[in-house]
Amino acid sequence: MPGDGRNMPDYVVGPDGRMLRLSDLPSNDTKRWVIQRKAEVVIAVQGGLISLDEACARYRLSVEEYLSWQHAIARHGLDGLRAGHLHDRRQH
Repeated sequence: MPGDGRNMPDYVVGPDGRMLRLSDLPSNDTKRWVIQRKAEVVIAVQGGLISLDEACARYRLSVEEYLSWQHAIARHGLDGLRAGHLHDRRQH
């Protein structure tokens, strides 16, 4: 937030290549977590747009849930966030 003493960027590059600002992040009452929304939160945290603590509080996520999204992206790209993808990997 401007003027709050933190050195945070104004935007990061989102999963679709467009500028992603704090105001572009999913609503704090998001119920349906599609791939795009999960990726936006992970990218925002990794880019310093929002802290992990702020993201977890804002979206009522556990740190473990957030880290599972981050890990899925790191290992398998955005496709790793597909609900069935985790299930498919467990069967192989």
